[in-house]
Amino acid sequence: MPQTISTLLDETRSFPPSDEFKAKANFKDRKIYQEAAKDPVKYWESWAAKLDWFVKWDKGLEWDLPYAKWFLGGKINACYNCVDRHVNVGKGNRPAIVWEGEPGDVRTLTYKDLKLEVSRIANALKSLGVRKGDRICIYMPMVPELAMTMLACARIGAAHSVVFGGFSAESLYDRINDAEAKVVVTADGGWRRGNIIPLKKTVDDAIAMGCPSIEKVLVLERTGGAGNDTNGHVTPDYPRGKWVTDRDVRWNELVPRQSTDCPCEPMDSEDLLYILYTSGSTGKPKGIVHTTGGYLTAVFATSNMVFDLKDEDIYWCTADCGWVTGHSYIVYGPLANAATVVMYEGAPDTPDKDRFWRIVERHKITILYTAPTAIRAFMKWGADYPKRCDLSTLRLLGSVGEPINPEAWIWYSENIGRGKCPVVDTWWQTETGAIMISPLPGITATKPGSATQPLPGVTAGVLNDEGVDLLPTHLENVLSNKTTAAVGGYLVLTKPWPSMLRGIYGDHQRYVETYWSRFPGRYFAGDGCKLDQHGYFWLLGRVDDIMLVAGHNISTMEVESALVDHPAVAEAAVIGKNHEMKGQAISAFVIIRAEYKQHEGLIDELKNHVAKKIGAIARPDDIIITADVPKTRSGKIMRRLLRDVAEGRALGDTTTLADPAVVNALKDKYEHLES
Repeated sequence: MPQTISTLLDETRSFPPSDEFKAKANFKDRKIYQEAAKDPVKYWESWAAKLDWFVKWDKGLEWDLPYAKWFLGGKINACYNCVDRHVNVGKGNRPAIVWEGEPGDVRTLTYKDLKLEVSRIANALKSLGVRKGDRICIYMPMVPELAMTMLACARIGAAHSVVFGGFSAESLYDRINDAEAKVVVTADGGWRRGNIIPLKKTVDDAIAMGCPSIEKVLVLERTGGAGNDTNGHVTPDYPRGKWVTDRDVRWNELVPRQSTDCPCEPMDSEDLLYILYTSGSTGKPKGIVHTTGGYLTAVFATSNMVFDLKDEDIYWCTADCGWVTGHSYIVYGPLANAATVVMYEGAPDTPDKDRFWRIVERHKITILYTAPTAIRAFMKWGADYPKRCDLSTLRLLGSVGEPINPEAWIWYSENIGRGKCPVVDTWWQTETGAIMISPLPGITATKPGSATQPLPGVTAGVLNDEGVDLLPTHLENVLSNKTTAAVGGYLVLTKPWPSMLRGIYGDHQRYVETYWSRFPGRYFAGDGCKLDQHGYFWLLGRVDDIMLVAGHNISTMEVESALVDHPAVAEAAVIGKNHEMKGQAISAFVIIRAEYKQHEGLIDELKNHVAKKIGAIARPDDIIITADVPKTRSGKIMRRLLRDVAEGRALGDTTTLADPAVVNALKDKYEHLES
């Protein structure tokens, strides 16, 4: 949830690393910060040198604002560094992925297994006509084949575009066409709360809308037909789509018969690794471009630093690979470190609300990385659920996706970490590729609710409206022990870092306008930030028209467009309001067309329409039907006032409204709804 200035001033609790943790920590000396600040390029080169390169780079950094190139001239392969090199040095029998399906089926793949299976998948893709530089859309449940398909793409130099399995056919259609994907890799379905998500049917629906670039659809059988799945679990009936003979290919008929000999393609450091779509304020998703050498270096380094990874760790990031957290901290970062990674397919409350803690107990997990949304749900369910389970193997906890409120931080630390585990609250984005602001658990004294400080090699600033960086003066006051109040502004990154996005796919102008125009020469993250009296960073959430719902960015414009697509709606205004569980919940104010006859089920119909157009994560919590919405005299919707209405606050300045009576009428309606 967004923090407030009073929260910052009141939050005095501080938790330095214990002597026991610090003694074994990968990093325990603050000199790493000074060394990185003195020569950031040399610092990142030292991390890149720990990876295996076919050809070493000639130049560390070329910075032609707003584009950076890292490790120029170097040749590398991400899959080789995540799989082959570990097998080659005798770690082939180490578990790489420990997977648990929602019905309870479990699989373990060693690094040797991973190499064989990834090679088969890579050769299968080649047999379907995939070549270096092609784009592959992956729309799968959280099964090992998802991670292995990502690695197979990297192995042969094809770029993957993973689409979260909860997105609708229209969202999938948009992403397939923007990337001009050649192949879709999917599954018949995936498990979620005992139900089947019909993935193949959604792919069929998306392609039916018109995806001319798609040549083949490779289909994994995960859930099987009604009656039982491939693991003998009872499966409800669900829409499985139609088999298209010349297009669709069965995984189990193609992949197992492939050769396990598939050499890794040497990739230029700046060759495309993947595209990942994130919400844009215009409503059209942005295809964030990440390349190979710099991205892999940063996720490798940050996984090692932030999670203090060691050979004996069992690491679980609870994210989905459809989001950047899954890319960076399930697949590429941990596997580059030869970690043992746990993957889970389903929901945290199936079959009961202790499912996560049963997984921790069963697999003896040592590091847990999850989202504040989940933590708030665990708080609501109560501490009795984790108390049922043995969580004594946990030694480090992490938080990702949105700012965490201090109460949730403390609950997480005390009830899951038993007061003994460092909590690393991490700030980063799809665009940054890797963690930017976070404690180093063997060095940093943590504060509940603060991501603390930029990592070594990352240079951040906090700007006021005029673009003046408040950080240098603030830190000078902190270091000289002058009494200083918290200051706030806009978070920016001021120097290039290896995993920074290399643009928006196919749209240079949008890249410049979105990230580099507000504060020229600085990357503007779109987030607000405060600096406390000790120079710690407190993230405040989005300052633009992007809502952060359960850790996922959703554009107000995207939801408004989906609502206006319904024949009943003439106009819509959407805002994110504070929500105890999700951080923000979606509230929509809609104006109905005069000729449309309203009916009792219209609000539910509109909610379902948004879910169908975008996905269930974008389903509004509230829809208010109104005669008008507050606008300025120039016609701009005043979402600030709509937030005041939705959150029950006193109305702010209304002097610029064309009709001040509109907002008062809305307030009365909303109060009636809440009562």
